[in-house]
Amino acid sequence: MLSVGDDAPDFELPDQRGETVSLSEFRGEHVVLYFYPRADTPGCTTEACGFRDAYDEFDARGVRVLGVSDDPVDDLAAFAEKYDLPFRLLSDESGDVAAAYDSYGEKNMFGKTFDGVFRNTYVVGPDGTLAHVYEGVSPEGHAEEILADVG
Repeated sequence: MLSVGDDAPDFELPDQRGETVSLSEFRGEHVVLYFYPRADTPGCTTEACGFRDAYDEFDARGVRVLGVSDDPVDDLAAFAEKYDLPFRLLSDESGDVAAAYDSYGEKNMFGKTFDGVFRNTYVVGPDGTLAHVYEGVSPEGHAEEILADVG
């Protein structure tokens, strides 16, 4: 797991509109980079809607929110539209970015083993280093937890 103070790995990924997003474009700002397993599933919807509901507060503090999963762009577009998500969702279909953030690997569910995204969150500071690290987060109340920590 990456630690507070580590350099945040830079990346370029398409968002739900197919536009390329790179972490470096947010240098000078705080960025919440949250990894989630699958769009439009119960836990992921709870987490995304928590960020949506707290979005104005994040925005007022100058904190950008980016969600990352291995879903294709079309699935992210449908998810964002269905739940009126005001932040960017990024498609990491290969899992390479999630792996760089120690958020991708072998999972077991319903007796099946597969590779997938782990529910981890990183707050990247304005200098490009990790300011906060959350591993195996609970979707409920996670956005409020981050707001309290970011101050």
